[in-house]
Amino acid sequence: MILGITGGIAAGKSTVARMLAARGAVVVSADDLAREVVAPGSKTLKHLVAHFGEGILQANGSLDRRALADIVFENNEEHTFLNAVTHAAIGELAVRRLTELESRGEALIVYESPLLFEAKAEGRVDLVLVVRTPEKEQWSRLLRRPGMTERRAKAMIGSQMSQDEKAARGDIVIETDGTLEELEEKVDALLRHLRSMDPNAMRSRRIILPDSRA
Repeated sequence: MILGITGGIAAGKSTVARMLAARGAVVVSADDLAREVVAPGSKTLKHLVAHFGEGILQANGSLDRRALADIVFENNEEHTFLNAVTHAAIGELAVRRLTELESRGEALIVYESPLLFEAKAEGRVDLVLVVRTPEKEQWSRLLRRPGMTERRAKAMIGSQMSQDEKAARGDIVIETDGTLEELEEKVDALLRHLRSMDPNAMRSRRIILPDSRA
């Protein structure tokens, strides 16, 4: 089974993915793939440099992510170009990695992708888990990140599909509105649910995992 994990920025996706990995799942991170496809000398990086200029490179030839972010920040046209180039490369690599893991017979493969719906990549997975957190908590987590400003945080949240829309499109929803211990319980409940499912009817219904405090 391939389980896709997505959700809003700072919702707790990586935390849930790490908990699943600790329970035996094999995790493929779209963020890791994104770094891989723009490695020095890669075709994707050359494509980006041809468009944005050598100012997006560090002295060692690697991508200067902050410089690139400053260029596309609040520039919809450039942001769209960046997404078109990188999403295609990430998608190609993701399909290859997921196929390799399936061929090895891995029981649970997790594909963590913050832009799963935006990239129209939900077809790569069997089920989509949406990780959601209250808006106030999302803002608090995001603003604690180094170098983050309210203006940049607002732009980052605004550039993604809303948490509510993602939750409506997902098959399973986990709310990260409690303690880590409570989240661990929800992840355990998720695994029990996945193991009980009929593989031929994975998309038969959408669930929201119950509040572990109930």
